[in-house]
Amino acid sequence: MKTLLGSGLLLAMGAAQAVDLPPAATPAALAQLDATVERVRQQFDVPGVAIAIVKDGEVVLERGYGVREIGRPGPVQADTLFAIASNTKAFTATALNLLAEDGKLKMDDRVIDHLPWFRMSDAYVTGEMRVRDLLSHRSGLGLGAGDLLFWPTTTYSNEEVVRRLAKVPLKGGFRDRYAYDNILYAVAQQVIETVSGQSFDAFLQQRIFDKVGMDGTRYNADHLQPGDTPAVGHAKYDYTDLRTVAPLTWSNAAGAGGIYSSAHDMAKWMNVQLAEGKLADGTPLFSAKTQQQMWQMQIPQVVPTPAVPALQAARPNFAGYAEGWSLSDYRGQKLVWHTGGWPGQVSRLTLVPEQKLGVVVLTNQESGAAFNAITMSVLDAYLQAPATDWVAAYAAAVAKSQEKADESWQKHVAARDARSRPSLPLSGYAGTYRDAWYGDVSIEHKGGKLRLRFGRTAALVGTMTHWQHDTFIVRWDDRSLNADAFVNFSLDPDGKVREMRMQAVSSLTDFSFDFQDLLLLPVTD
Repeated sequence: MKTLLGSGLLLAMGAAQAVDLPPAATPAALAQLDATVERVRQQFDVPGVAIAIVKDGEVVLERGYGVREIGRPGPVQADTLFAIASNTKAFTATALNLLAEDGKLKMDDRVIDHLPWFRMSDAYVTGEMRVRDLLSHRSGLGLGAGDLLFWPTTTYSNEEVVRRLAKVPLKGGFRDRYAYDNILYAVAQQVIETVSGQSFDAFLQQRIFDKVGMDGTRYNADHLQPGDTPAVGHAKYDYTDLRTVAPLTWSNAAGAGGIYSSAHDMAKWMNVQLAEGKLADGTPLFSAKTQQQMWQMQIPQVVPTPAVPALQAARPNFAGYAEGWSLSDYRGQKLVWHTGGWPGQVSRLTLVPEQKLGVVVLTNQESGAAFNAITMSVLDAYLQAPATDWVAAYAAAVAKSQEKADESWQKHVAARDARSRPSLPLSGYAGTYRDAWYGDVSIEHKGGKLRLRFGRTAALVGTMTHWQHDTFIVRWDDRSLNADAFVNFSLDPDGKVREMRMQAVSSLTDFSFDFQDLLLLPVTD
């Protein structure tokens, strides 16, 4: 379905603000950037984009495109605030390393040296988990494990999230392989607060934001101030209808994501990174040795095969993860980078250390293709690469992902026995179910329907419809989630529910909906 933004609306959204150096300071190929961004916004239905480029310690460009919210005139500007999501992880890593420079911890200290009550689901991993491991995605947890403790927003505190980690199952060996997680950054947040004696937001403000000069940057959505002009997030409800989404707060896992920042402030952050920790006045925020450590690969990643041939030129020779940073290469240059994904807002920050080059792309729509196409276009301009139509390449990749999702759904449809009936009357599935790490999920039978509700997550409420046999699909009331899930019941020999399991219906569902890790058992007391 074509959304409203598929019409002429995007054509009317030009650049809202620009801060540029003279044209001679930028490569000629960058002259096409405005046109590229407009193509990106048209192709991927992105209402607003903010970009900053730094080179050799100078800000080459700070520019906003489009609007902060569809249907409203407020333009995106260089100081417009966006949720930078997992780009927060580099700030968390920096905070821990600052404490190491202060002599208050060592990066190879055991986590239990600072949080004696910390537990993983395996005793050996509990004892051997080091502070550095919290940042490196090599713990043995599965992809996104435990994210439902804080995604979407839950009522758990940060400490409760960390304590519940003790029951989150491991899926691999300790330091055996890369698997991206968020929850260990919630642990890092606890370590920072315990060791520093400050709240995490106060530490970030005093030790990083104030020193770097990131005056407009905020700790979280609930720290926005009067006069701030944040972008509003947008998502395609049911993967089709572009609409606004409510802001998300993540104070219980803020170490993993949550900071709101702007292209203007992120330009300052990139320049500090590219200057090996030196601030604009030449004084150090952190040492060059610390910088090298934060950019040292901790765990390699498998280099994936491009989704479509058009992306072959972007395929790196190596990939890995350091401390809050991804590592790879492009056209012979090492890249230090990260992306951020948030309901309605996604971003990418990329550094090319040998070129003293940095680019950040902030968007208010859930399109990684958009920030990738812009980033690669900027890199090509500076690296004098052969012309590549990255907009077309990433559009092809998006189409391929949609095709795979459609094929997966059709397989489910083909395997369905539509004539089957549930083994039990609907009331037989109602009740409270408990997972060891998440907690309680309830099913209510009312008005001839089943309603499923996650006890600590206000957004996860939906109606269950029968799929086949003892499997249902829960369709969430909040259609921006794009996370409908199969709900499967197993029965004991006496015909009573023994357990309930869940899994996302679509392959396009964000991995943070880690339904597959839940083992929900009936509560009988």
